[in-house]
Amino acid sequence: MQARKLVKTWMLEAGMSVRSDAVGNIIGTYAGTESGTAALATGSHIDTVPVGGQFDGCLGVLAGIEVAKVFQESQIRLRHPFEVIVFSDEENSVIGCKAIAGNAPTDPERYRRKDGTSIQDCLKIVGGDWDKLHTAKRDRHEIAAFIELHVEQGGVLEALDKQIGVVTGIVGQYRFMVTIVGRPNHAGTTPMHMRKDALVAASQLVLAINRLGVETKGEQVATVGHMTVSPNATNVVPARVDMSIDLRDLSEENLQYLISQIEKECEEIAQSTGTEFTIEQKLHVLPTPAKPELMEAIANVCQELKLSYDYLPSRAGHDAQEIGRFTDMGMIFVPSLNGISHSQDEYTSPEQCAQGANVLLHTLLAIDKTL
Repeated sequence: MQARKLVKTWMLEAGMSVRSDAVGNIIGTYAGTESGTAALATGSHIDTVPVGGQFDGCLGVLAGIEVAKVFQESQIRLRHPFEVIVFSDEENSVIGCKAIAGNAPTDPERYRRKDGTSIQDCLKIVGGDWDKLHTAKRDRHEIAAFIELHVEQGGVLEALDKQIGVVTGIVGQYRFMVTIVGRPNHAGTTPMHMRKDALVAASQLVLAINRLGVETKGEQVATVGHMTVSPNATNVVPARVDMSIDLRDLSEENLQYLISQIEKECEEIAQSTGTEFTIEQKLHVLPTPAKPELMEAIANVCQELKLSYDYLPSRAGHDAQEIGRFTDMGMIFVPSLNGISHSQDEYTSPEQCAQGANVLLHTLLAIDKTL
């Protein structure tokens, strides 16, 4: 709550009007010169994962307020209103951006905290109202374009020695849980050819998923990040394995191809190992491509400012992903030291933060003339 209060204070000091919506999003507005014009918006989030860093989300919010401060001090008025949006709960329910996009959740029980606190009570704390989430919805007549500045949260820009990333889009994601059932038996008395070892089957699937991720043409990533083995005893042939599969790519078509190939692998492994496979889809998020005109504007600004840049997808989810479902979306990345994020070791230098904010400022000035 202290952080929210501080952000509102800084917005007011930058000459913005400030309001909150039914989902607790903070919206600062710097008035434009043409009434009735849809806003140019930026922003991000100020919540963090447990033991998170200082840059994830916060950079985009602070840079947006700094842009407004530059407008104020330089007596600049865009044709469009300029908004800085601080989205609620990006790291958990993503409810802030989803509500604005008209995709607000309907089942509050899905978002109950570990301590039992309901999301309704959490919303009340930040001035929101679960029963009025629909009133937070906006459309492209209200927001003409949204550009989010964010730390990369990966090591690509650093490896390429580039100062700015022009984001081509935010990847889609599928998440599955796979259950593999074999037959428990004595580890000493059961010959190898008589076993139905669930862990052996799972191991073969892990290797197959990694091979598909590496060999399939595209920019996909494929991960098995969670696995439990039962009965998990040294002298028992594993009877059951539960494991996750996480697939991400900017191409929905490519994701569908990967899924079909993984299903084939499951069938073949089940047959060869005498095990049974069950696959349950847990998550599906559609890819959100960036608007080509906004990508071009960001790249042009980088050239004008003599900043090196490259194009890359975002393989992490962001508020811009939901906003891009109803209006034009672009993203600007700045490097993350050693590719580290969601950690207290997360770091982007002051110079890199300033470069990103400068690209944001000049991109907004450019698209104000064309949109």
